[in-house]
Amino acid sequence: MILKEAVGGLAGILLTGGRSRRMGFDKAALLIDGHRCAEIVGAKLAATVSPAFEVGPGYSGLPSLREEPPGEGPLVAIVAGWVALSQSGHRGPVLVVAGDLPLVTVEILRLLADWPGSGSVVPVVNGRRQPLCARWSAATLEQAAVAAASGERSLRGLFGEGTEFLREDAWGHLTAGSAFADIDTPEDLARLGIARGVANPRL
Repeated sequence: MILKEAVGGLAGILLTGGRSRRMGFDKAALLIDGHRCAEIVGAKLAATVSPAFEVGPGYSGLPSLREEPPGEGPLVAIVAGWVALSQSGHRGPVLVVAGDLPLVTVEILRLLADWPGSGSVVPVVNGRRQPLCARWSAATLEQAAVAAASGERSLRGLFGEGTEFLREDAWGHLTAGSAFADIDTPEDLARLGIARGVANPRL
């Protein structure tokens, strides 16, 4: 795999603050091939966009911050990241990636980053939208901030007119659908062929 220069004008947010109730331990700290899951995903995000940072407990090795209050779900975490980026002067699109996607590839992240225009770009896998591995436009992020401030916690309804929804014909030549699979349970690890703490040739 040849890593290209990070895409300019685009920032990245890695989300690692989930409660991991069904896994029984913190997914972001799961060791795969000697590295935390969050480190694996964070390295791929940092290879794609700059700046990239983590919203969560700081497992990835990227610069990190915590949402307030923590544990309120991905919408609150994404908005916390957007506020921090805005304060630093970034007002463009953001690549948002969950920290429990160990099979995500740099190629699929770059496809999202390089997609023409500055609107939101959301993959669709088996009919399901993937907002936690997607490019969020500034307009969508502003809408998310308003929604979160009003008490909303769902991501539904945020991606409106102008959003590109990419089906398999747009990304299938780069990766399998498993690249978008999150690991919520020990059964997910077994299903995806991910071994805890040891070398894994699929990563």
